[in-house]
Amino acid sequence: MAGMAGRMSTVIKSKISKLLDKAEDPGETLDYSYQKQLESLQNVKKGIADVVTAKKRLGMQAQKLEQSVVKLDTQARQALAAGNEELARTALERKQLAQTELQSLDQQVADLQSQQDKLTESEKRLRSKIEAFRTKKEVIKAQYSAAEAQVRISEAATGVGEEMADVGLAMQRAVDKTEDMRARASAVEELEAAGTFEDLTQLGPGQDDIDRELAALGGGGMVDDELAKLKAELGQGSSRAPAELEAGEGEKP
Repeated sequence: MAGMAGRMSTVIKSKISKLLDKAEDPGETLDYSYQKQLESLQNVKKGIADVVTAKKRLGMQAQKLEQSVVKLDTQARQALAAGNEELARTALERKQLAQTELQSLDQQVADLQSQQDKLTESEKRLRSKIEAFRTKKEVIKAQYSAAEAQVRISEAATGVGEEMADVGLAMQRAVDKTEDMRARASAVEELEAAGTFEDLTQLGPGQDDIDRELAALGGGGMVDDELAKLKAELGQGSSRAPAELEAGEGEKP
């Protein structure tokens, strides 16, 4: 049972594959692939834009921290000049924290810049590949269209297409039937010339050769009997004829 199911699965997959091959248009497939590559390129560009946006945001934060460092340094100087050492210490502590955070931001900005450079280089390579693919796909589509047109022209000229094949089969059947009728007509003519066929209108119902021979013999005997009877009658009539003639002559005035 499992073997039968496996065979059924193979047959179904084969049928589906043939249907897909027949329905597939290479031009549409190439255009779809090109469209997907363009979508990939757009995603790379969007990634670059996101990195640049993040880098700009960190840059703005770094700029604020730089301003804060300058301000805290100024405040520390002013507090120390005013004799408030504790306040100056606090300002310097905050300045140090801001500088540490600024260094972290600078490192993040540098990382984003490196990522941006890599994405930009990848975008250039991808754009170049897509452009080459676009050119190649147009060439392939043109070649496929030309080959398809050539096949159709050749099929129409040689009669190997599906429709022309049906027409060719119908024509061959007509030729075969015509040849068969011609052969039968020739055979009938040959048999008729040889006298094989007889005029059926001259035959009685159910007569064969023996019946015709017996009828001919019977017909001949009857003719002989009629002829003998006629001769006898004529013989008797000739003996009476002179007397009758003489009697007739005596009665005349």
